[in-house]
Amino acid sequence: MEGLWASFGIGFVAGLRSMTAGAALSWAASLGRTRTALIPAGPGPRGLLTAAALAEMAGDKMPFAPDRRIVPSFLVRLALGAAGGAALAGRGASETDGALAGMAGAVAGTLLGRGARGGEPLSDGGWARGLAEDAAAAGLAAALVSSAMRRGRV
Repeated sequence: MEGLWASFGIGFVAGLRSMTAGAALSWAASLGRTRTALIPAGPGPRGLLTAAALAEMAGDKMPFAPDRRIVPSFLVRLALGAAGGAALAGRGASETDGALAGMAGAVAGTLLGRGARGGEPLSDGGWARGLAEDAAAAGLAAALVSSAMRRGRV
């Protein structure tokens, strides 16, 4: 498990808010803290992914927002978890192990995040839980990027 907590964590973020994970990865890559060059690191992609993350947080509270457990959404979350897990795997872990840990985190984040939201996402409590989920995803993503910076994964 050494070196895989960040991989699991970014997968968990992808399960909660997929675009937040993408934005976090882009920020980490722009700082040179990922293991792969496949993560877009320039200011254009980083800004676009950050805007997409904010839009996803707003859109998640709309009545037309799809369930994160539908197959296309779930697959995107798994893919982001795998890519992020490989990119943030610590020095003692292989990229394959990181990808698997990221996918496990994505499954956990998807299912636990949806379960925590409850049945009525548009109720006052649903909005509050959605905002709390936004804060948890953004906070964990920021902590993971900060942790990657301290460890120097390059």
